[in-house]
Formats: sequence, C-alpha cells, structure tokens
Amino acid sequence: MREAIDDSVPVHTAAEGPAGKLPITGEQLRSAPSGEIFGMTQNAGMGWNPLLLNRPQYLILGTMGGIRREDGSPLALGYHTGHWEIGVMMEEIAEEITVNEGIPFAGYVSDPCDGRSQGTTGMFDSLPYRNDAAMVLRRLIRSLPTRKGVLGVATCDKGLPAMMLALAGMRQLPGIIVPGGVTLPPVNGEDAGKVQSIGARYSNGELSLEDAADLGCRACATPGGGCQFLGTAATAQVIAEALGMSLPHSALSPSGQPVWKNIGRQSARALQHMVQSGIVMSDILTDQAIKNAMVLHAAFGGSTNLLLHLPAIAHAAGLKIPSVNDWNEVNRKVPRLVSVLPNGPVPHPTIRVFLAGGVPEVMLHLRRLGLIDESVLTVTGRTLGENLDWWETSQRRADMRRRLQEADGIDPDSVIMRPEEAKRQGMASTMTFPTGNLCPEGAVIKSAAIDPSVLDSEGVYRHTGRVKVFTAEKDAIRSIKDGKVQAGDILAIIGRGPSGTGMEETYQLTSALKHLPYGKYVTLITDARFSGVSTGACIGHMGPEALAGGPLGKLRDNDWVEVLIDTVNLEGSVNLVGEGGGGGQPLSKEAGTEILNARTPHPGLAVDPGLPDDTRLWAALQAASGGTWQGCVYDTDRIIALLEAGRQALEEKQ
Repeated sequence: MREAIDDSVPVHTAAEGPAGKLPITGEQLRSAPSGEIFGMTQNAGMGWNPLLLNRPQYLILGTMGGIRREDGSPLALGYHTGHWEIGVMMEEIAEEITVNEGIPFAGYVSDPCDGRSQGTTGMFDSLPYRNDAAMVLRRLIRSLPTRKGVLGVATCDKGLPAMMLALAGMRQLPGIIVPGGVTLPPVNGEDAGKVQSIGARYSNGELSLEDAADLGCRACATPGGGCQFLGTAATAQVIAEALGMSLPHSALSPSGQPVWKNIGRQSARALQHMVQSGIVMSDILTDQAIKNAMVLHAAFGGSTNLLLHLPAIAHAAGLKIPSVNDWNEVNRKVPRLVSVLPNGPVPHPTIRVFLAGGVPEVMLHLRRLGLIDESVLTVTGRTLGENLDWWETSQRRADMRRRLQEADGIDPDSVIMRPEEAKRQGMASTMTFPTGNLCPEGAVIKSAAIDPSVLDSEGVYRHTGRVKVFTAEKDAIRSIKDGKVQAGDILAIIGRGPSGTGMEETYQLTSALKHLPYGKYVTLITDARFSGVSTGACIGHMGPEALAGGPLGKLRDNDWVEVLIDTVNLEGSVNLVGEGGGGGQPLSKEAGTEILNARTPHPGLAVDPGLPDDTRLWAALQAASGGTWQGCVYDTDRIIALLEAGRQALEEKQ
C-alpha cells in the first residue's frame, strides 16, 4: 500500500527559479517574436541548461499510450502493444539528439486499437481517427515554429498512417518516420490474428474453453510492437520504408530489442543530416515514390486498408492519387514474394520477414525485375539505388539472415522468395478489383487469401448461391456463432460503409471464416472494409456504398448472387443474377440488373443508431472529397466550393 499523502506539509508560494541567464542578444530582443523568446524562458523553466538553449531544435512526435513504471510494468494500460513501448524509442531518439548538440522536444497523439474495438461501436471512430490525428499532429508541428525537423514514431493501423499523412503534409520540412516494430509470437500458441477467432471457434465446438483462455492469454508474447501478421500495422511500416520516409531495414523490427532502439538513434542522426543538407519531405515524396510503395505492397501481399491510406498520403503530399486502374496494373505486373502470416503459403511471423531482410531484400528482387525506380531520394540523403547497393553487401544483411537460420532453423529465401520460387509455389498476386451490377464503382478482394483448394484448374473462384443479408455486423457474427451459416452461403453485410458506420472493419467475420472448417466455402460481400488479415473470398469496399444509393443496398435474403474471381488474370465480378423465394433459379447479370433497377432499398438499411456526430461529419466531408477510392481524405478546396455553392443556393431560395 502507498503511504497516505501528508497534507500538513507546508505549501510553497514561490521558488528561486532556474539559475543562469538566457543566451539572447540585443538584436533578438529587438526583432525576434515574443513567443520565440518566451519559449526560451519555458525551456529553462523545464530544466534545460540555459547555456545550451540556442542549439537547433527537433520535434519527436509519438503515438505513445499507457503509463509504464521504470521497470516496464504497467501503471496504466495503453490501448494496445503497438504504442506501449513508443516512449522507450522516443527516449533513445532524444538521447541521440542531445548527444549531437540538439534540443529534443516531444509531443504525443495516442491511437486506438482496431483489434480491441472489433465488433463494437468503438470501430465507428477507427478510420475517421486517422484524419483527425493527422490534423492534430500537423498542428503540433506548426505550433513549434523553431523546430528544424520532425521524427514521427508510430506503429499501428491508424496511428502510423496518420503520422505519415502529417509528415507528408509538411512538404518543406525535413521529416522521418520511425516504425514502432512488431511483437513476437509465443513459443507455443497462436498469433494475434488467429486468436481473435477463439469466440467463433468455441461457439462452433472447434475449441475448448480451457484452450481458448490459454491461447488468448499468450498471443501477444512481448509487450510492445504491432501484431505478428502482415495486417495494416505491418503493411504501413513496409509502406513507410518503401516511400523512402524511413531508414532502410527499419520496418518490422522487434520492439524493445537493441536493434530496434538503434533504429531510433540512426533515425535521429539521419534527420540532423537532412536538416544540414536541406532535404525536405517534398524531395522524398514524389509520384515515383508512391509507385514504388504500390509495387512493394503487391510484392508483400499487404493489407487492403492501404488502398485508403496510400492515396491519402499522396493527397497530403500534393501528388497524383493512384486510381483503381493504377493498382490493378501494379498487381498484374508484380509477383508476390513474401511468405508471411496470414496468407502464407507458410505462415511465418513478421519478425522472420525482418530477419530475412525485410523491405530492402524484397527490393533487391524487384530491382532485378526492373519494377522499382531506383532514382528516388530517401531520408538517408541517398537514392534508393545507393541504399540497395549498400544493403546487398552489408554485414547487417548477412548477420540478420544468419540469425534467422540459427534461431528458427529457417532458410531466409523461403520467407522472401526469389520470383522463380514464388511462381513455382503458386503465389497468387495480391489483389483483384471486381465490378458488377452490385458494385458498379468497383470493389476489392485480397485474392491471394482465397484458399487454393476452392479454385478451379484455371485459378478462378466461382460461387453462385443464395445470399443472407445483414444490416448489422453483430447479427452476422451471431449467425456464425449460432451455426446458422453453412458452406455454400453468401453473406452480404450492407450499410456498413462510411455513411453507415464510418466504414467499420469487419475482421471478426473474416477471421471466423478463415479459421472455421467450412469458412472457405462461404463468400462475404460488403461496403465495409477488412483488416489486413482479410481472408478467403471476402469482397469489400463495394461502391457506391449502400447508403449512398449503391445497388448492394437493394439485396434481399435468398437472392441469387454470382461471384467470379480470376486470381491469375486479376479480373472479377459480383452480380445479382436472380430473385430468391420459391424454387427460383439463377438467371443472368442482365436479369439481375433489371431486378435491381425496379427495387427499393432494403427495409432495414439505415445509419447505425450508435454512429457519433463526429463520424457523420467525417463521412460527409470525405464523401464531398471523392470518397473511398480517393482515400477518404479532406479536399479543402472542394469542400469549400461545395459549401459556397450550398450557401448561394440557400440564399436564392429565400
């Protein structure tokens, strides 16, 4: 027990204040803003040596959450492991800046956990958080006018994209992203992706209560870092490095370990070099860098959530926003090379990808194929090609790959494969973008995640079946747990796009289907989105969303739906092909289109009653800015123009 506070101790009413004098000149007093001088007063008041107050200032921004005691044990928990050790990394960076005669400042904007909020109303704030956090982070940057550059330390699904958006928007400022790394898998147990399906597996008799409790306790085997699979967190780390915003071989490092801490110190030195060299974010983020990131996304088999985040980064940087056709072209050209959780073919955790060489190792293969632009500048101050030349012959590369062989007995080339080996093993390309009368604006499926056993000899997934329509995710997961979903079903989750739920993530559904024996024979279609662990024949981002008049919102129970996904040619379609009821049989796409044109929306289609006003505002603003396929951004000029047009229209009515 802590001792009670003694209220009898006298309260002091004044203090001596810091010793010394501010290192200011008469010219500063005559011409400098008062805020700049008062800032020095504040710095001295916080305990910085007044004699050192004229050193260059650097801002460290982090997504740290929770309160750790000195021994690392929790005093107050964070929302997730991904931000639990961020403060440790920020300390390393601050020490390095100080040693190199700079003044470190630190600010924090913590982030939510998509895993923690799955299936809850907390998910309604998940995607909107990204835009809000990016704005707050940029405001923090601008609120320290004396900073020379910024280091952004972040790890997970929304905090890291928000940090990338923030730095991308500060186009004339030097900046570096420091990825927060990954957590380790348990020696015996399940990864943090599979363990999220213990409720569905227990309910279906696939798991005992004792095993569920044991597996659930041990899945996060170390206290810091993003999840062990290539979900949104890990993919975002890969993308930050692929963009040139992070140091080579910094994505997916093991949180808390010396190699991870050293990345922070190296990043601090690199930022100071950027400042000295006059390199700013607009030098790093170019259309070519965005294309490189898309190529790496395809080669890794990354999360479909990056279809929302990478266009938003391009928008913040003032660059061309990649279209669906651009994504399609990249996925048709780029082979998938990384064998990693959740889609394998061997379910290696992300720490093994790091030890096998991570992003630069994959880039070596892509360079030989002529698929990346080596001329782009990176935060090292060198081109990507120069970085890869270093990596190819580096001692670090040799040491890491040897460590993987020693620790786990794994050949690095079986984790990051040569293109010939990947092709031999039938590694499917990452994404397909189907269209059809249920999604005329398009949709996305992580086609690499479809179980090969349900593809025909030509690599095509074909499923025509009756649909079960749900207007709430909680009803769909309840049906799965109650055994009301069977092999051959098609599940439609409608009204869960930006307008209905803030475009919630439906991972509890996709993970359940991944890990239940009949799940590979079930198709899921929705206007919501999935985690990077989207699995099986799960089609999301269907547009237009149901609540914006999309035909998906006109489906009824027992309608016939036809799904075709060609995983080789990366083509696909999702069509209504007939009405349900009676002994009806599937007809044709044309007949289905006529049915849809004659129908009204589903009677249960509605905005979720728990949707916060904050998210409703976000949904309206991003819709006015181009919506999902533009990255759910805020296009300021377009929003202002629409508001002005609306104001004028209202005035004309009066």
